[in-house]
Amino acid sequence: MDFALFRSNSFPKKRALAACLAWALLPLIPAGVSAQLLNSESELPNSFVISDIRVDGLSRISTGTVLTYLPVERGDRMDTARSSDALRSLYRTGFFEDIKFSREGDILVITVQERPAISKVTLVGNKDIKEPDLRKALAGIGLSEGEVYNRLIIDKVQQELTRQYYNRGKYNVKVTPTVKRLDRNRVEVTVAVGEGKASKIKHINIVGNKRFTDAEIMEEFESRTSNWLSWYKRDDQYAKEKVQGDLEKLRSYYLDRGYVDMDIESTQVSISPDRRNIYVTANINEGEIYKIRETKLTGEFVLGQETLEPLVFTAKGDIFSRKRLEQTSEAIKGVLANVGYAFAEVEFIPDIDRDKREVGITFFVNPGKRVMVRRINFTGNSKTMDEVLRREMRQLEGGWFAQSSLDRSKIRLQRLGFFEDVKLDTEKVAGSDDLVDVKVEVKERQSGNFQFGFGYSALQGLITNMSLQQENFLGRGNRVGVAISNNIVSRRFDFSYFNPYWTDDGISRGFNLSFNENDFSRYNTGETSLVNFQSDTIDLSSVFSFPVTETDRINLQLGVDQNKLRLNKSQAETPQAFTDFIRGEGGRDCGAFPVFGDTANPGLITGETFLQDCADFRALRAQVGWARDTRNAFYVPTDGYYARVGAEVTLPPSDLRYYKITAQYQRFFPLWNNFVFMTNTDIGYGDTYGKTNFYPFFEYFYGGGVRSVRGFRDNSLGPRYQNCIPSVDPQSPDPICSQSYAIGGALNITQNLELIVPTPFAKDRESVRLAAFLDIGNVFADVDSFKADELRYSVGLSMQWRSPVAPIIISFAQPLNDKPGDDVEQLQFTFFNNL
Repeated sequence: MDFALFRSNSFPKKRALAACLAWALLPLIPAGVSAQLLNSESELPNSFVISDIRVDGLSRISTGTVLTYLPVERGDRMDTARSSDALRSLYRTGFFEDIKFSREGDILVITVQERPAISKVTLVGNKDIKEPDLRKALAGIGLSEGEVYNRLIIDKVQQELTRQYYNRGKYNVKVTPTVKRLDRNRVEVTVAVGEGKASKIKHINIVGNKRFTDAEIMEEFESRTSNWLSWYKRDDQYAKEKVQGDLEKLRSYYLDRGYVDMDIESTQVSISPDRRNIYVTANINEGEIYKIRETKLTGEFVLGQETLEPLVFTAKGDIFSRKRLEQTSEAIKGVLANVGYAFAEVEFIPDIDRDKREVGITFFVNPGKRVMVRRINFTGNSKTMDEVLRREMRQLEGGWFAQSSLDRSKIRLQRLGFFEDVKLDTEKVAGSDDLVDVKVEVKERQSGNFQFGFGYSALQGLITNMSLQQENFLGRGNRVGVAISNNIVSRRFDFSYFNPYWTDDGISRGFNLSFNENDFSRYNTGETSLVNFQSDTIDLSSVFSFPVTETDRINLQLGVDQNKLRLNKSQAETPQAFTDFIRGEGGRDCGAFPVFGDTANPGLITGETFLQDCADFRALRAQVGWARDTRNAFYVPTDGYYARVGAEVTLPPSDLRYYKITAQYQRFFPLWNNFVFMTNTDIGYGDTYGKTNFYPFFEYFYGGGVRSVRGFRDNSLGPRYQNCIPSVDPQSPDPICSQSYAIGGALNITQNLELIVPTPFAKDRESVRLAAFLDIGNVFADVDSFKADELRYSVGLSMQWRSPVAPIIISFAQPLNDKPGDDVEQLQFTFFNNL
């Protein structure tokens, strides 16, 4: 600056003062504005009163927006100082690259050059960090489509993405943003990411540990050196947050074992020159073991001190353990939360005597105010009506807050089977310290499925089947199912309806209707494994279920059915038990019927006929059962048990008098690292009473398959029958026998043991479950026929997948003691309408 100007009479003092002020403020003005401020004096030679304001150069931004940020308006006097303020205000918006003030008479003219808009942001090369996560990070620094482009953003992009990848242990990452100019003052930003390989932890060294080995200390660490599972777990990849968490676990390990003075003196993380290997070292000072001198409770005891004292999990003489202190705090807060004190605080205050190596613990209880629930709000249930969720809630609006009621509500919602995920949160009501709202957020899953299939068999002809199952009909929580199947041998129709809340207090009601027509004689060729008989059955029943407690229900069912049987009289064609039943329970001779097909020409009528016995049975059935369900989920439980006992009996005036008793006990035990152990026991037994002498064969139990002993074909276990006829060939006197087949029995025993393992690679672990299993079981003719050495065993692996179409179970099993005649089937693939 030429200071001679100050000495010139031609340079007024006011203008000299303004020029000095502008020069002094240059460091404080954004780049590109300084020239305009000095220059604006020549554009606006004199102060003037603004009669109007015109803004030139706008394309996306409206004039009104500019005027909103402008600190002057019509009627104001414009001078150098106000011009400087106005420039700063407009530049501060970040909308403009260049701004110029000029004057046309008393009109203030503002000429602007807008910064370009970001038309498109493209990410290339990112694999480890998913695109939605990267876009969220970029949006946080102002780089997103539709935003105003600023050159400074590019540097921030490189810094932010580099930081993100450094946190994941990828120190070789390269972030290269490029900007492409487009028409209409737009730009396209492309961010190319060269992730490189993650740096791996080569060595973790704990220095100073004398009482515990490295393996003991690092057992719970998330960070590991490379091992045989690292390709899947990625636990050998360095991440700053993960290492910091492990250091906290290291501190907790010692504090939980009495080492109050344990200290991590220093940590060093070094990286190899090629940035591929990481070395982590922690220097610690273990200190000495401390014991508990005394424990005291103080504060406000809203439940009485005698109620809270049993919740203190440490006592005088015990080794100090921070974990037990935290468990005590959580237990006391949990009890208080169950009686309305949702925000209770329990703080443990240590009094350390380092000379005696003792610690006195005082638990200070501050229950706060008792809280009521004002409102329960549901979100995410686009298909399911609010009332379906509300009736499962054990926390009521207008009642005292109870954490146990919320926990129970979550379990009940999960067990409906309608939702993939259920979250419950509490929110304080603004302006009140004794009211909360409960927010229930659910993620709905597909609750219905439709199946249609067809096929062809030389024996059964064209096979068609269709089923429609809706677990949440019209969003009301009712279950409706329809199934139809048809082939040359059988036709079947089933309809079911179940309303779990027939009454407001939880009484359930349902109806079942089925019609089944079988004609196995149409393809009894001597090569099949089916009994030569015909049956027509129609069944109608009504079901009621009554809640007894939160987990217990009593189930009642009353139904009528009619069964028409026609059975071949020939002993060579029909099992003895079947013949005895028909002849012993009022069967009659009903003539002859033709045989369809022979061994050489299946499906053709041979002209031969068999004599038949026929019988019609009508029954009035009653069923009663008890069930208890404490499982924490419907499809994929990990904890709790399910137990049921049921009895079915035919009542007078039924033609047959018999009963069936069934029992099941299934339990889930959560283990370590998301492993779960499951045990399941199924027992069934049937017998007659009164004047009925023979248990009906159409009520027999069958064993084998994915719901029984896997590795054996469905319904293939138990007593077997083989059709043998005398040989007419003198050269081959041995009888000619068909393949044997299972005919069922009155006693069923099944035991399943499973170790459920975490599902690798699955994004939704709720829909896929893997397990290793051991199955034991068989079917016996009656109790007297039971022999332990006849039980079948199998081991294998199974996968349960709740697909969008229908639940699927796939198992691969190896029978351990199969015997001649058993139908072994190692790979089994099954659809289920209801898991």
